[in-house]
Amino acid sequence: MADVQELTKVEEWKRLLAESESTPVLLIKHSTRCPISAEAHDEFMKHAVVEALPGVRYARVLVVEHRPVSNAVAEDTGVKHESPQVLLLKNGMSVWSISHWRITAAALKEQASRLG
Repeated sequence: MADVQELTKVEEWKRLLAESESTPVLLIKHSTRCPISAEAHDEFMKHAVVEALPGVRYARVLVVEHRPVSNAVAEDTGVKHESPQVLLLKNGMSVWSISHWRITAAALKEQASRLG
């Protein structure tokens, strides 16, 4: 089971992005006001709890509650904001992203398993 870091400050995001230089990160951008996002969040958590891969960090941004962090993620990665959205960060950049109904525990496991 992986810890899922809650990003509430832009500084935390910047630190996590820098850490992705050595440790891959799966990050979910989650809207607490959207039922599609709730489903995606459940799938993300299922993966993080049941199938988390060693050596991968997991993090979450609540896009309504922490809009500046969400905006910084989009700006720093160059990945247009969507919610729900999962980004795989490696070497200080987004190397893969997925959104909406395509976010499943199986899709996350498949992508994360390619990191080896």
